Amino acid sequence: MGEVDRLTSAAGTSATALMENAGSAVAREIERRWPARPVIVLCGPGNNGGDGFVTARWLAEAGWSVRVALLGPRDRLTGEARHHAERWRGTVEPLAPATLAGAELVVDAIFGAGLSRALEGSAKETLAVAARRGLPIVAIDVPSGLMGDTGEALGAVAAVLTVTFFRKKPGHLLLPGRLLCGEVVVDNIGIAPSLLDQIVPDTFENDPGLWISDLPRPHDGGNKYTRGHALIFGGYPMTGAARMSARAAARTGAGLTTIAVPEIALPIYAAALTSIMVKPLVAPDDFDHLLGDRRVSAFLIGPGAGTGEETRAKALAMLKTGRPTLLDADALTSFHENPSALDQAIAGPCVLTPHEGEFRRLFDPSGDKLTRTRVAARRCGAIIILKGSDTVITAPMVGRLSTPMRLPHWPPRDRAMF
Repeated sequence: MGEVDRLTSAAGTSATALMENAGSAVAREIERRWPARPVIVLCGPGNNGGDGFVTARWLAEAGWSVRVALLGPRDRLTGEARHHAERWRGTVEPLAPATLAGAELVVDAIFGAGLSRALEGSAKETLAVAARRGLPIVAIDVPSGLMGDTGEALGAVAAVLTVTFFRKKPGHLLLPGRLLCGEVVVDNIGIAPSLLDQIVPDTFENDPGLWISDLPRPHDGGNKYTRGHALIFGGYPMTGAARMSARAAARTGAGLTTIAVPEIALPIYAAALTSIMVKPLVAPDDFDHLLGDRRVSAFLIGPGAGTGEETRAKALAMLKTGRPTLLDADALTSFHENPSALDQAIAGPCVLTPHEGEFRRLFDPSGDKLTRTRVAARRCGAIIILKGSDTVITAPMVGRLSTPMRLPHWPPRDRAMF
């Protein structure tokens, strides 16, 4: 966003004008949601505080009862923040819990997404008191104390509304930040979407607009063989997850779906699946014969497969083909004693779908969620889907994939984060 601001200024829109647009946008969103009431605007010493001064001025001009509290001396403000602070005609109080007296709405303009340290002192104390009193808080950009690039909360309290600018930040979407932002509104504030072509972001909020054009569609001249053949390994006695996976493969468009199962499990799978072909593994080399069928175009192993040498060997055999392979659940855990063996075996398009526990068994769990999934994807050369209520999907920027990964085209809309 710093580069966005720089390019916007270079194109003729001043930073002062951008701050005016930002603060006025916050004021408009407040007026849309609440009738006029006493409001305290908590301003920090940087540009976020400058946005707060603009918000205060716009609300006051609209007839609201507005007070401003500032963290630090007013004469230390610089640049655009100083300019807009000088346009504020009201008093400026020192930021402290006492400034909350009589307020029915709090605007948090202390720190924005660029904060890199924990909230402390009077800023932390004042926001904590506001939260305990149940005062509604409107955050500018992000709640103060929320790391915009990771979602980590270092003293932040929950807002009911967060107004951010141009595009969301990862902190609006990743936990725990997502739970602290309340309703998130993205305002453009006059920044040209075409600037994204110069910045070339590599992080996106998942949305069908990113991938719908690449989703395979049936066509009149096709048949089941032109739509792919999925081969899934089904374990025993845990059979439910593999059956669900087989149905999912068929429902998402695989022309043929086969599930290979231990002979003892054949009646269970066959009775539950109709359009899915069930192949019992009777002889030791039956599985290898299935892998050798060139009509099979993609593999899945893991759900209900059981952990250990047998599952690991089957996963390695799938990966050795170089065809698209997805490893989940037990297939991932089967490599926990030797994760490098999995890295070295990935020779073609591969997707790994760990939850947090499985991720820790294979990869370095330190760092924020985006960073560690990126490191993991680069290390093994696979797409990593780190599952959770804030799932992160990371493709390796540089890997050993036989087919280069295509990053999605940037959609000119407000649904992307970076």
